[in-house]
Amino acid sequence: MSLPAPVSDALARRDAARFCTAILPAVSRTFALGIKALPGDLGQAVLDAYLLCRIADTVEDAPGIDPQVKAALFDDFLAAFNDAEALGRFTAGVQGLTGDLAHLTLTKNTPLVFEHFARLPAKTRELVRKWVAEMAVGMRKFVLLYPAGIRIQTIEEYKEYCYYVAGTVGYMLTDLWHEHSPSIGTRRYAVLRERCRAFAEALQTVNILKDVAADAEQENSVYVPEELLRAHGSTQSRILAPELIAKNREALTQLIKLAWHDLEEALVYLLDIPRRAVSIRLFCILPLLLAYATLRDLVQSNAMLQPGGSVKITRREVKSLLMTGSMLVMSNAGVRWLVARVRRRSFELAIAG
Repeated sequence: MSLPAPVSDALARRDAARFCTAILPAVSRTFALGIKALPGDLGQAVLDAYLLCRIADTVEDAPGIDPQVKAALFDDFLAAFNDAEALGRFTAGVQGLTGDLAHLTLTKNTPLVFEHFARLPAKTRELVRKWVAEMAVGMRKFVLLYPAGIRIQTIEEYKEYCYYVAGTVGYMLTDLWHEHSPSIGTRRYAVLRERCRAFAEALQTVNILKDVAADAEQENSVYVPEELLRAHGSTQSRILAPELIAKNREALTQLIKLAWHDLEEALVYLLDIPRRAVSIRLFCILPLLLAYATLRDLVQSNAMLQPGGSVKITRREVKSLLMTGSMLVMSNAGVRWLVARVRRRSFELAIAG
């Protein structure tokens, strides 16, 4: 997929919306599909919120950057919501980052995202700012806590980290549902808030599990807690050691159980969204189905513990889940049937092309 070209300040003022819309599928095809389903200001708010979160994530993951420099970038990013000079410093500071091309293109054009963000309703902007700031503060904390690369020590610290990088997103989205959807009143909002953190953290834990090797090799980060590895005779420094693959696999058991638990909570979260809010259901269902399918395969695989390895479901299954999930999204019974089916074995329709 081609990326939007870097743009001048003049073009930024005219084409912020065009840039944000164009860059989204380059940084996440899955969420691009869901965001496209959301109407009006809600869709634009989730678009901007997602891009702002990806910018913070790009800073966190950037290799070879002194932690104090990253902390200063986070400070400027946080201040940029109200300070044009801070935005300028942040933009200048990220020009030398390395990493994924799409994420770098987005991050180097942060002023475009803030330009688009500024057009949202004031209350919506404050909701997004609150939760993006909470995420960035947490990322900053962990970058400084582990200057040689993040090395989560305990399961409690793991949960704290997941709150900052994912749980905040669950709360933010639910706040936006309440703000923009007439179908989600005060009572329904309170119900959704009970499980919104689990919804987002389930997706995060599945991503962490499938990318153990990639995180260790490419980002110098190990999120599998050291206490779990030591309990099974291994350490974070040996998480990809071929001779310890069985022990390292056992060390993942508790995280896999946590992922299954949070996915079940996430399913209830989806089913608690009113059927009238069909666009929000559509936004939530595909990443949930993909997480179930990925975790199903993780249970049967050691690929994520091998250098260069990862666990990925097939493109055909992705397409099948997108099609079937979209058709069944209005039926709670239908969604439950599909999830149960996906948990058992691969779900692939006979799709041309």
